Amino acid sequence: MNPTKFTIGLVQMRCGLDPRENLDKAAERVAEAAKKGAQIVCLQELFRSQYFCQKEDAATFDLAEPIPGPSTETLGKVARDRGVVVIASLFERRAAGLYHNTAVVIDSTGEILGLYRKMHIPDDPCFYEKFYFTPGDLGFRAFDTRAGRVGALICWDQWYPEGARLTALQGAAVLFYPTAIGWHPHEKAQHGAAQRSAWQTIQRAHAIANGVYVAVVNRVRHERPEPSAPGLEFWGTSFLCDPLGVVIAEASVDKEEVLVGEVDLGRIEEVRRGWPFLRDRRIDAYSGLDRRFLD
Repeated sequence: MNPTKFTIGLVQMRCGLDPRENLDKAAERVAEAAKKGAQIVCLQELFRSQYFCQKEDAATFDLAEPIPGPSTETLGKVARDRGVVVIASLFERRAAGLYHNTAVVIDSTGEILGLYRKMHIPDDPCFYEKFYFTPGDLGFRAFDTRAGRVGALICWDQWYPEGARLTALQGAAVLFYPTAIGWHPHEKAQHGAAQRSAWQTIQRAHAIANGVYVAVVNRVRHERPEPSAPGLEFWGTSFLCDPLGVVIAEASVDKEEVLVGEVDLGRIEEVRRGWPFLRDRRIDAYSGLDRRFLD
């Protein structure tokens, strides 16, 4: 009989300059989450380094790695040893000159279940991701793990209801969003509260609209690409919300934490019976969604 409940863990951490140290810390925090009862653990976006997309620098491509590779080997071992599923966002080197921001899903056996390559790639001040990442070509995906069927998307994807919908329609009970988002320091006083509220609101809305759990894991720390740069102040606040958008676990703004929370498949059934949005969708009337704009 399939379990109706499982526990997830979100690893919110600071990242230093040494990729190996970041990877080792992440592995330790995965083990800590497993000790707390987590059966699926998600790491933040690009956890192996500081957020390098604040500037364009071709030398940074040296951080990329193949999949399978060193990170999946380390995380696969801790997944196998602790009997836990791991979701990790990596800077994937697919081929010379071809790189992706990729979420790898590692089952509790240590085996790679599959990949999700980030579909929506931003290009904004201090978020120059189009310089580094080719848009994903695997589509939106759900994965059958030992704990349950889940979906993985990445950061900028979290603003797009289409990605959440297509992943939920594949049966994902949880949408995971490994993330790296923060304030521009000069904007924080005026816009900071509204920006963080919008970020949480859009993702809670995905949970409500699709009748699923949403789990978001962000980094913390003020990171600067060089000492004189204003940098980005990452706002943490990793959270898990239920299918009605109720936040059931939330981390702090500025501290490293291992957050755990429970997913109840019965709650999904209950909410969808009362709020049958999937039943009432007019799939015959949405053809315009495949166009950039309806001129």
